[in-house]
Amino acid sequence: MKKTTFEGAATTVADVMVAELEAWGVNLYFGMPGASALPLVDAVRRNRNSRYIVVRHEQTAALAASAYNKLTGKMAVCLTIAGPGATNLATGLYDAKEDHASVLSLNGQVQTQYAGPGGIQEIDQDAFFRPITVFNNTVADPTTAVKLLTRALRYAAVARGVAQLSLPNDIQREPLDATYCERETCLPEVGVAPTDETVAAAAEAIDGAARPVILAGFGAMRAAGPVLDLAETIQAPIVTTFRAKGILPDENEWVAGLHGQLGTPHALTLVLKSDLVIACGASFSDLTGIPPEKPAVHIDIDPLQLGKHPLAVGVWGDCAIAIPRIRERVRPRDDSGTRQWLAKKKQEWRDRLDREADPAAVPIRPPYIMKVLSETLPEDAVISLDVGENQWWFGRNFRMKRQRFAMSGYLGTMGFGLPGAIAAKLAYPEKSVVCITGDGGFAMVMADFTTAVKYDLPIVVAVLNNHDLAMIREEQREADYPPFGTDLTNPDFATYAEACGGAGIRVTRPGDLRDAVLRALAMDKPVIVDIETDPKRFQ
Repeated sequence: MKKTTFEGAATTVADVMVAELEAWGVNLYFGMPGASALPLVDAVRRNRNSRYIVVRHEQTAALAASAYNKLTGKMAVCLTIAGPGATNLATGLYDAKEDHASVLSLNGQVQTQYAGPGGIQEIDQDAFFRPITVFNNTVADPTTAVKLLTRALRYAAVARGVAQLSLPNDIQREPLDATYCERETCLPEVGVAPTDETVAAAAEAIDGAARPVILAGFGAMRAAGPVLDLAETIQAPIVTTFRAKGILPDENEWVAGLHGQLGTPHALTLVLKSDLVIACGASFSDLTGIPPEKPAVHIDIDPLQLGKHPLAVGVWGDCAIAIPRIRERVRPRDDSGTRQWLAKKKQEWRDRLDREADPAAVPIRPPYIMKVLSETLPEDAVISLDVGENQWWFGRNFRMKRQRFAMSGYLGTMGFGLPGAIAAKLAYPEKSVVCITGDGGFAMVMADFTTAVKYDLPIVVAVLNNHDLAMIREEQREADYPPFGTDLTNPDFATYAEACGGAGIRVTRPGDLRDAVLRALAMDKPVIVDIETDPKRFQ
């Protein structure tokens, strides 16, 4: 390994590691300081290009770091202490693991001379993080610190997961000359191109299909243009997974909407009548619900995803690279009437959603809330979506324009919304950022509303307040159990926002909702819009 000189060489392991992270373009940290991580925290303080967002709970740090990568493709760092600080990261880091988000976790550790049974705040962090990570190690020798750090970054980026390094406090303080540090090399591009033979096979399968349908998943979110180009070339409709909602505006003539439990009836019809699914960056989760008998041309950057569903052709490659190459090889088709049929069905669906959005019902109905949010949120807004019934209504009723959104996908963890919104505002300070959450999910992380206030992050938190764990209540009903343990005793969230130094707006009447959302968006401070809503669906 070639040894390279690093400009601005610092004096300690902590200084060099923070400088190395800066050189890789990683300069955003989430976490909490403490004794076992103080040298690292101070190195971040003294690095002019680094920013440390101190949260009120480490779960928020990890969820924010996961959301930051989902939204931007860039990496953030969780920087916490040994023991409880590290264990508190677990849920957020597991979210990153399940959704293939690249995150680096730097954790303090007790001084090496105190390691072993009886050490205060010491746990076996290597063992603890092993099930969560794609790379996991402890720095035991200062001379290996940079090499292990750069290896961790490479693994996180290439394997699209969580890399963890633990650093004993005394190791962090050891003198280190960056000039003589061994390091591994950053990969500027981790895209994968399919072989010519695979591209030809995919094109042949598509040409042989009479009624192909494109399934766009989260892995295609950065390939919206190529997906649309392919759809227009072969005159095929586009259905999406939940996480790919908004890959193209809902108004686009080829977009049929979500497929699955929250999907549109016309998306279901198109898939059932299809003879080939062209899956672009989709993982075929049980919630997406593609019938197992449907053959697929499956394009994915992760070869282990290929074969989860019966294949016509498996294409190992980045969607942004593979789809244009396939499009060049397929046979252009004439319009068979699909567009006209889809336009009619989409209008029928919009009319149905409008009928459901009762503007007079009290408490305010969720369909009406989503209609107002659809009409008032800016087209370039960034949305962080929590888990719960709010997520159900968003998936079904919110009409995407050109907004971006992030959510907890496979882990489905409540509490994602607020940390995701904090990360989104740090990533896109010029855009409106909105958290859509329920009272249950928001209450899990509500202490970190003060974090948004502290760092002057003007986000809008729309709380669907139904005093109930409504999704759980619905699951109990479907399983023929009586409601139990789902009722919530809530504070006044609007008053809470004011107490934190933000702004609070309480909405109980549907006629007041539109103005409340517009006022919140115009404020230059964090705002909670506490919306009194109904826990019952269409009962």
